[in-house]
Amino acid sequence: MRRRPLLRLAAAGLACAVGGARAQAQPGGGAAAAAGGTAGAASSTGTLPPEVAAELPNAVLSGSARMRYLGLQIYDARLWVAPGFQAAAYWNSALVLELRYLRGLYGSAIAQRSLDEMRRSGPITPAASQAWLEAMKQVFPDVQSGDRITGLHSPGVGARFWLNGQPRPAVPDAEFSRLFFGIWLSEKTSEPRLRAELLTGAMAGLAP
Repeated sequence: MRRRPLLRLAAAGLACAVGGARAQAQPGGGAAAAAGGTAGAASSTGTLPPEVAAELPNAVLSGSARMRYLGLQIYDARLWVAPGFQAAAYWNSALVLELRYLRGLYGSAIAQRSLDEMRRSGPITPAASQAWLEAMKQVFPDVQSGDRITGLHSPGVGARFWLNGQPRPAVPDAEFSRLFFGIWLSEKTSEPRLRAELLTGAMAGLAP
């Protein structure tokens, strides 16, 4: 059954963290491989997900991590960055974030938690909050183990999303995209360890 009451506690979803959650780094390709299922199998290595390969052909894998909450495994995350990427100004470079889910979550919980976490990176007006929440409810469906959501940040343009390689509604708002991907990449993130693991390659100067 797709909806399970227990997982209301795990509303981390696409949001980087729920209070008290911990990130655990996964070496090499083991993180995605541990997710199981067939959805998004192309990302079981460091290869850029096929749905965004044409958008960022020169991107490299910067890092990966596993999100856990209260002992539950939530998702495996991977970050690809484009040439010239600078962590301190992540919003100025194109990037791809992929989440492969390890259990089911409600789409509405993903959207609400994402908005809550976005507020850490900067103020959001009530009007923008309402508009972005409604947009994210359209973007993020209920997910189950093995589902894969890919997000593409385009500087000055906005964000695009895919579910298991299939396009979802875009959010053509540059400020939304900056704050959304800041859930994981902002210095104000609630999960600095997760951020550090995702930025391992970029911080080591491995980005092209």
